[in-house]
This record gives sequence, structure tokens and C-alpha cells, in this order.
Amino acid sequence: MLKVFRGELLHFLADPAKVSLQDSYQYLEDGLLIIRDGIVEQVGDAVDLLPTLDKDIAVTHYENGLIMPGFIDTHVHYPQTEMIASYGEQLLEWLENYTFPFERQFSDLEHGKNVAEFFLTQLLAAGTTTALVFGTVHKESVEAFFTIAQQKKLRMICGKVLMDQNCPDYLSDTAQSGYDDSKALIEKWHNTDRLQYAITPRFAPTCSTEQLNKAGQLLSENPSVYLHTHLSENEAEIAWVKELFPDSEGYLDVYDKSKLLGRRSIFAHGVHLHDSECQRLGETNSAVAFCPSSNLFLGSGLFNLQQAQKFNVNVSYGTDIGAGTTFSMLSTLNEAYKTQQLRSAKLDPFQSFYLATLGGAVALDLEGTIGNFTKGAEADFIVLDYHATPLIARRMQHCTTLSEKLFILSMIGDERHIKSTYIMGEKVMGEKVMGEKV
Repeated sequence: MLKVFRGELLHFLADPAKVSLQDSYQYLEDGLLIIRDGIVEQVGDAVDLLPTLDKDIAVTHYENGLIMPGFIDTHVHYPQTEMIASYGEQLLEWLENYTFPFERQFSDLEHGKNVAEFFLTQLLAAGTTTALVFGTVHKESVEAFFTIAQQKKLRMICGKVLMDQNCPDYLSDTAQSGYDDSKALIEKWHNTDRLQYAITPRFAPTCSTEQLNKAGQLLSENPSVYLHTHLSENEAEIAWVKELFPDSEGYLDVYDKSKLLGRRSIFAHGVHLHDSECQRLGETNSAVAFCPSSNLFLGSGLFNLQQAQKFNVNVSYGTDIGAGTTFSMLSTLNEAYKTQQLRSAKLDPFQSFYLATLGGAVALDLEGTIGNFTKGAEADFIVLDYHATPLIARRMQHCTTLSEKLFILSMIGDERHIKSTYIMGEKVMGEKVMGEKV
């Protein structure tokens, strides 16, 4: 089945921090995106491609908007959806007072399905088409999530939390049961349709060395799965890790000793990293998920993007619901810009949109599969609306460059500015548009 979309179009080809800006993206003021059976077949100028199409092919034409790949969220907790905006704590107290009691409910498969349905609908409405997702310690939480994601034909990654110490008894597993449950979930779900599995130790303080080693064993036995955990988010957390693992050289070294670093390893936060840790992350092609909304909400600190870039660390964005306070990647770009301002550093809008799309794909080792419109990529994309609100419509009247448009979207944009969301070329969110065949 051939589908054709016309409009202003943008996607990234490389990291603007590593190549010249003009070589990092492709922008078409009047472009055509051609999709066959849910896969990108061609992208180019409308004036060149329209004459090559059969005359009876319907063209969906978007005006006053921007077609671009769907956003990629590389750190988010679906079980924390209903505890978003819980007041007044920093990380460790927040976990104890809010997170753990909420996660207890996810032993119930039907509860998990209900929350997963709402969570995924919220992501799609915000223009996020792929996410790396925490479950809970309960095997049922992952079964529920993957069941709903599969029904929606989404590319999603999720894993069962591993947690065998310093946590409530009702959320504790063991090194062996965590291994066994994760192995069973990998065998059932990893690479089933568009679903992939992530081995998910919550963070070092809640995992014994034995459990971290079993996670490393799982990773070596299943090299195509992911490793997803937290790293250096909060200063009290870092001090606690030092007490719990006195023989390690630092927080990252705890994971390194268990062989958890690698091309598909994503560490959330990394707010307080030493240069030596960034160097090690870069050497191992590991990634850091930058979660500005969460870092500000919990008072954790300001991520040092320039430090990560200096050591060639793969960086992407995470909303980190529910410490993060928004599903919107546009709002996350807003927070990211401000954190870098507070570090006396500039975050260019091209760089920011790269991190939200192709940067996320690179972090997840999915470049060529999602994240841009290269031939053969899966056609998950969105349309951003320049006229979504009277304010943005009025502000856009004064734009003279693409950079200005992107910056305005990232500063005052949110879920309202996602006109449509498409999964494998099929619209799943949004209203009918001019020229659309119904």
C-alpha cells in the first residue's frame, strides 16, 4: 500500500554537534514523504516527486505545520503515571513516600493494562512514538505493557525491575527470581513484532552485587536486549552508593564491574558524572538519558551536556514520568534549554530536536529503523502545528528562519501542537486534513 504525504518536512541525518549544521539535517519547504507498507520509500521535493506518481494516488497535504519523525523518549516509568506531580521531596524520600506504594498495584495484570492503555495514549498524543520504559518488579507489569503496545503496533522497549535490597518486602525479588522472570519475558516478548526487552535493575542501591552480576549474565546471554537503569541522579544517592559499594571507584564502576555497560545500555540522568565516568561511557558506546523535567522537579541538578559531548557519550531525552511532569517532548525541550542556560551554555534548537528524534534512535541502537526518514525506516512520524494556539500563530508571523520556528516550538509548544501522529504510516492521533482520503 502506497501512502503519500506533502508539506514542510524536516529530519536529521547526523548529530549537529559532530558535523556541520548544513550536513546534519534535510529540510524541504514543500516536501513529499512516500511510504509503502509502513516503510519509508522516498523523501524529496514535491515538485520533483509528484510527476513520478500515478494520478490516482491520494496525497495527504499538511499546511501550516512541520512533518518530522516521531519523538523518542529514552527514560520513562509507565507505572508512575498516576502519581505524577507528587509534592515536595527529593529522590530517595520521593521513592519511599510515593513511588513504591503506587508500584505495589502492578501485581494485578488488569490494572497494568488499564494504566498502559492510558500511558500509551498520552505518549502518542504528545507525539512520542517510541519509548524505553520501566515496568515494576512484577512480571505482570511487563506482560500488561507489552500486550497493549502490541495491540497498538508500537515500537516499544520495556523491562521488569530488578530490586532485591533496600526496598519494601512487597517489591522485592531475588537475584535468581529476577533472572528467571526476565529470561522468561525475553523469550516471550523480545523482538516479537515491534517490541524489545530491557534488563532493568532499578538502581545500584536496591540491587545486591549478586543481582547486578545476574543482570550482566542475562545481558551476555542475550546481546540484542537492552540494559536500562539509573545513574548519578542525586547527591545523596551517590553518597549512599559509595557506602554500599566501598570497593568500587564510583557509581558507574558498580555497573561496570557487573559488565552492564555497552552499545544498548542506557543510563538515566547522569547529572553528577566525573570526566572519567563520561570517558568510560563514551568508550563503551553507552548512552545517557537526559531528563530535565525530572531533574528540576526533584532538585537533582543540571545535566552537563557539554561534558557528555566532549567525551562522545550518546545522549538522548527522557521525560521520566512521574518525577518528570510532562509527557510532551516539546515541553521537555523547553526544560532542557533552561537547564543549559543555568549552566551558562547554549542549547541550539537543531541540537535539541536532533536529541528528541535521531539522537534517541542512536542511543537505542535503532538508527536506520526509527528516528529519521531514510529509505527503509519505519514510518512513525508526526505533524507539528504552527497554528495550534493564537499565541504561536501570532509569534510565527515574525519568523524568518527554520531555526526560529524550531525554537518557538520548543519554548511554547506542548501536546496541543501535535496535529497528527502516525504509526507505520497509519494515523493514530489527529483530525482529518485537507486532501486526506477517508
